Amino acid sequence: MEFQDVIRKRRMVRAFTDEPIAPEVVDRLLRAANRAPSAGFSQGYAMLVLETAEDRDAFWSTSDPEGRYRNSPLHNAQLVVIPCSNKEIYLDRYARPDKGWEDRDEGRWPVPFWHIDTGMLTMLLLLAAVDEGLGALYFGIMPPSVPAVKERFGIPADFMPIGAVAIGHPDPERNARQKSSAKSITRRPVEEIAHRGRWS
Repeated sequence: MEFQDVIRKRRMVRAFTDEPIAPEVVDRLLRAANRAPSAGFSQGYAMLVLETAEDRDAFWSTSDPEGRYRNSPLHNAQLVVIPCSNKEIYLDRYARPDKGWEDRDEGRWPVPFWHIDTGMLTMLLLLAAVDEGLGALYFGIMPPSVPAVKERFGIPADFMPIGAVAIGHPDPERNARQKSSAKSITRRPVEEIAHRGRWS
C-alpha cells in the first residue's frame, strides 16, 4: 500500500471480527513499531503483547473491572499491545559522557520525551496495522486500573503504560454503529492548524 493511502485510511476502529491474525503479521507490526525515533536513541519504551484469548480476556477484565464494555465488539480484537514508557532510561542515557547531564535532573527536559517517543512507537503500530489491511484503536487505560494491569502482567515498576492498542480485522457494519462523539466532529483543515511564520 502506498504511504499516502496508509495515512488516508487510518481510522480508529472500534469493532472487530474474531478472525485470527497470522503470526508473521504480528511480527511485522511489532518490528515496524520498533523503528520509532527516540531522544538520544534512548529507546525507553517497550510493548506488552497480548496474543492469546486468555491474556486478552485478563486484560479486559483487569482494565475494565466494572464490565462497562464487556459486550463490546472491541473485545473481538485478536491482538492487544500495551506500549510502555520508561523515564529512567532517558535520565540514565543523558547522564552519559556524550550528553553530560550527570545530575539526572528531570527538570532539564522541556517535555517528557519518554512518553512522546512511546507515542511515536504507537503511531507506527497504528500505521503498520493499516498497511496490513487491519484496523486498530488506541485507547487509554483509566488511572485506577493501571496498577492492577501492571501487577497482573508483571510490568516493571519503572515502565508506565501510556494506553493500549487493540488490533484486528475490522467489522465495518458493527463499527459504523459504535458510539463515538468524534462522529459529529469534522477534521480541522490544515489551514486552521498550521501557522506559517507566525501564529495568527
